[in-house]
Amino acid sequence: MPKIKTHRGAAKRFSLTGTGKVKRSKAFASHILTTKTTKRKRNLRKSTVMDKANAKAIKKILPYL
Repeated sequence: MPKIKTHRGAAKRFSLTGTGKVKRSKAFASHILTTKTTKRKRNLRKSTVMDKANAKAIKKILPYL
């Protein structure tokens, strides 16, 4: 059986936590920042855990994480 290729785009965006959950960064923090409050921008800097439904698909394309 050949080795499975890792999806390189996903590998740059997601990582696994110690308990096996998928960690991701938040969206909407790249441009048009003048209309967003400082509190909102500060909270967007933090990473978050992906929901179970999408995490299953991400784990499939990242077999060796």
